[in-house]
Amino acid sequence: MTAKEIRELAPAEITTKLRETRAQLLQLRLRKHTGQVEKTHEIRVLRKDIARLETILTQKKAQPAA
Repeated sequence: MTAKEIRELAPAEITTKLRETRAQLLQLRLRKHTGQVEKTHEIRVLRKDIARLETILTQKKAQPAA
């Protein structure tokens, strides 16, 4: 998910997407420990997506105050 796509979402949608992405990351990590993950780069992609979501959510929360 790109930053441009995330910026178009409402804060509630970003929170929901953040929760879903964290759940996906947890499942992927568990599968990695059991040796069932073929595409290990997906873990890095999900971590970066979470960082993007959190950054934009923080910006949106600070925007009305500024």
